[in-house]
Amino acid sequence: MLTNFGLLTTQQKTIWGRDLWRNARNQSFIAKFLGNGPHALVQHITELKKSEKGARAVITLLADLTGDGIAGDRTLEGNEEQMITFDQVIRIDQLRHANRHEGRMADQKSIVEFRGNSKNVLAYWLSDRIDQMAFLTMAGISYSQHNNGAPRVGSDLQFLEFAQDVTAPTNNRRFRWDNTAKALVSAAASNAVTATDTVAWEMFVALKAAAKNAYVRGVMDNGEETFHAFLTPTAMANLKLDPTYLLNLRHSQSASKNDALFTGSSVKIDGIYLHEFRHVPSTVGALSGSKYGASGTVEGAQILFCGAQALGMADIGAPEWEEKGFDYDNQQGISTGKIIGFLKPQFGSIYENNTVQDFGVLSIYVATK
Repeated sequence: MLTNFGLLTTQQKTIWGRDLWRNARNQSFIAKFLGNGPHALVQHITELKKSEKGARAVITLLADLTGDGIAGDRTLEGNEEQMITFDQVIRIDQLRHANRHEGRMADQKSIVEFRGNSKNVLAYWLSDRIDQMAFLTMAGISYSQHNNGAPRVGSDLQFLEFAQDVTAPTNNRRFRWDNTAKALVSAAASNAVTATDTVAWEMFVALKAAAKNAYVRGVMDNGEETFHAFLTPTAMANLKLDPTYLLNLRHSQSASKNDALFTGSSVKIDGIYLHEFRHVPSTVGALSGSKYGASGTVEGAQILFCGAQALGMADIGAPEWEEKGFDYDNQQGISTGKIIGFLKPQFGSIYENNTVQDFGVLSIYVATK
């Protein structure tokens, strides 16, 4: 059995790689929001586009027309308006990982079991890292940090080609929730957050208005324009204690559905989906002095309020699957590699004096308790 470990055919390796990717996609949280077109929250790019600079993964943003058109029988020919598009290139790179057992005496189990277990743990690793990088990219946080604010020590994620394209939230897409005044504070930084600025339902009402005023397109859901808000488990727990939220939740859920408050599922209220996910950025792992607030000691979270094309994900080909024997096949190893890339799209908004802004995501800093 051991001597045949590295003798999988190319076709068999491809099948194992695809099966791993299928497993990873099923486990990935962000995969629920993938779509092929510009109306998806995460635009999924699976093919490279040929250009004069070579094959590249490209996401295209289409700006609205600015002209008012031509009245009556006045001449239209020669007064046409050119459509303005913004091509955003998603850099791609390979992310790899592997398993290796100690040898025949250390592992008495069959190699088939080792192969199956390796596929499972590698699939979970891949899906989990994809989720982490997706939320760090949307939040504009360097891959040198964990999603909970702790330093990512000894990690290669920061060396990925697309890691250099992570950009901080732009000024018109960055807010602090002032829970005392029940108002959004625009262009605010996390160091302005106070301990009382915990999440409240009024915040989401204000965020929806802010998104619409900025012409951030929502995601169509059965003919209705909707937005998706992502909260940490602690921020969601704080929201569930808000009486205004509870009242709206009771009125929004049909009698035929289970109470979403207790099932923990995503809920939809007033055209806003609320999702709880552990990789939404927070300060739980950050050192004291590096959290939110003026003194860096306020525990907090960066809630993401998303519309269409909030994120671009390049997903090129099935994962590679390689098996190798070491020390005369006494030790066995399995590696996988996936070519991927992420980019938070930005464009010059005609509604905001052509200043460059995040295209489909708003960041809101809140306190958690």
